[in-house]
Amino acid sequence: MKGFVSSRLHPLVNLMLLLGLAVATFCIAGFFATVFSNLFFGVGLREMGNVTQNPQAHPNGWAVLMLTQGITLFVMLAGAAWGLVLVTGQSVRDYFMPRRPVSALWLVAAAALIILSLPLMSAFIQWNADMHLPGFFGGFERWARAKEEELKGVTAFLTRLNSPVRLAVALLVIGVVPAISEELFFRGVIQRNLVDLFKSRHAGVFLAAAIFSAIHMQFLGFIPRFVLGLILGYLYEWSGNILVPMAAHFTQNAFQLLLIYVQQQQWAGADFDPDSTDSMPWYLVLLSALFTGAVLYFLQQRRLAAAPSEMHTLSSGGVAVASPETAPTETRTLGSKGAEAK
Repeated sequence: MKGFVSSRLHPLVNLMLLLGLAVATFCIAGFFATVFSNLFFGVGLREMGNVTQNPQAHPNGWAVLMLTQGITLFVMLAGAAWGLVLVTGQSVRDYFMPRRPVSALWLVAAAALIILSLPLMSAFIQWNADMHLPGFFGGFERWARAKEEELKGVTAFLTRLNSPVRLAVALLVIGVVPAISEELFFRGVIQRNLVDLFKSRHAGVFLAAAIFSAIHMQFLGFIPRFVLGLILGYLYEWSGNILVPMAAHFTQNAFQLLLIYVQQQQWAGADFDPDSTDSMPWYLVLLSALFTGAVLYFLQQRRLAAAPSEMHTLSSGGVAVASPETAPTETRTLGSKGAEAK
């Protein structure tokens, strides 16, 4: 397939092209969000700003905000990532799944990894929430905490799951859409090009995780989201298939939504606070760290022990081709040009 630009662009050029496409798809997303909000809820362009700024004051505020967020996330991030692949004339499937087909075990292990890591993540959440920056960063810390409270209010409004229908909509918009769009954008394109730029899988994973965490604009949750980004990044590097971090990302968001729903419905006398920043008991954190490490080690060893016939590399045209002569222990991460990075 012939693209508008070369498939051999420098990684930095790819990233700048991705940014430009994201700006374009953001505008497209805004247009569609406005059209559908007017079509379904009678909220026109003039009223749109007021509804998104103060959704509690509008009878359809929750639905409009969900619709807007879902369209914006999917069209902007997934559209930009998909667009980059298409304009460079590459295959979407081969670009995001470059090495081998994924087995069901990877998907199950990725989901289990997220559940098992929750107590450990609670320790990171408390550590980050209790953290204070040096005095000369006082202004930034005050701004970050104010921003955190603002976003917390929006999140609390979006997660008012007082019916099964709202839960289903939330699972789609907060669970499925980010799992697809954010993974295509951050792991599929940004991480891949950073790995290629620095010729190091670790540098690419760490930098992509930092960008992933920072762009959420919730700095009191920067560290736990950064750790989540690392897990998602290495899942992609080891599996060579974007479906694996997507499964983990969906599990992370969906499990939190289910906890919130159970707490709000007060099933079985549920009295826990899903928004708490307190760490779980130390023994649960320790067990979580051990089990999380064990699953990560298992997945890494599975990558190293993969049969040579299952491994793939990228041809000059960006198409995955079998590479049976490559020893399993010599597998390298694929860059945006199809070159291998250590």
